[in-house]
Amino acid sequence: MRRFGIGVHIAAASIGVSALALAIVAVGVQRVGGGEFEQLMVQHGSSVAAARDMFQSSVTWVLVAAVAAAVSTTLFLAASLARWMARPVMRVSEGAARLAAGEYDVRLDETGPREVRSLARSFNQLAADLERQDRFRQEFIENAAHELRTPLTNLQGYLEALRDGVITPGRDVFASLHEEVERLVRLSASLESTVRGVGREPSPRPTDVVSAASAAVEAVRPLLERRSIRISVITPGSASAFIDPDHLAEVLSNLLHNAARYADDAGEVQVRVRADARRVTTEVVNSGPGIPADDLERVFERFYRVDRSRDRARGGAGLGLAIVRLRVMSAGGAVTAESRSGRTCFSFWLPAATGVATLVRSDGEGARLRPA
Repeated sequence: MRRFGIGVHIAAASIGVSALALAIVAVGVQRVGGGEFEQLMVQHGSSVAAARDMFQSSVTWVLVAAVAAAVSTTLFLAASLARWMARPVMRVSEGAARLAAGEYDVRLDETGPREVRSLARSFNQLAADLERQDRFRQEFIENAAHELRTPLTNLQGYLEALRDGVITPGRDVFASLHEEVERLVRLSASLESTVRGVGREPSPRPTDVVSAASAAVEAVRPLLERRSIRISVITPGSASAFIDPDHLAEVLSNLLHNAARYADDAGEVQVRVRADARRVTTEVVNSGPGIPADDLERVFERFYRVDRSRDRARGGAGLGLAIVRLRVMSAGGAVTAESRSGRTCFSFWLPAATGVATLVRSDGEGARLRPA
């Protein structure tokens, strides 16, 4: 059975109503009007036959002409009404087809009758929700890939260094490998929980920044040694900050990998930690090309890359620094970036979890410099 559009149904309904009204009027005129006309003419001396002939020759033809005009007008108005009513519905139908094809930015004009405006408003809300969900899905996938890439890169660096004989197997090496594997296990568990809608909540606690910095440096060391990049660490005797340990490890790892990625060959990377009664501040400095001033304020934006072709060649996805800012800010801290030709410094501070940390040297009189 062939199905017609809503415009045809509206036109057919309008014509049907008009035809019924005209039929009632015609029957009324013929039956009631004809009888009244005959009775009136007989009262004025005319015969019934003459009155009937007069009615047929005048009123009937006028009625036929009126019906023809009414039918033509009805057809025109029905067609116009059908087009006017079907147009917004067709816009919604076309928009729904585009939405189903993945064009989540499609929006409809909220014009027309109240019901059509309400339909368009609901459609736009649905499109906005789908667009937001699609964006969240893409961000989730890229975030997940980035978070998994860091420990995998560390494992790859260690294994390549072991294979090439750059480092020798030992308890410390296997402990670092085991730590990276544990991070992968925690990340996979977090991803599974997130998919199920119960992502792991941050668990901030007093965390030793000095130990975390040392572990992050050891994890990235094979990458630096392959390019002859020197690394030095300046830390106090202890510095405890209030942050989720996994988040701190992720922040330090991202900053160190960023420094290793953009440091010049045979250059230098330096990590400095200092603490006072309120804050624990960590700086990661690398030599190499600086960041242009116009880009410096945007380096923490998600997916922003200073040099897209260079970042793509070096494996950057524009997420690492955005994640750093997210993790640091969620812990109540802040992160900044400074750069000039030959030197780039990323610095972040976290709320201190203990009192003022005492700076010690190996001789007990000042800050200790621990060269690589």
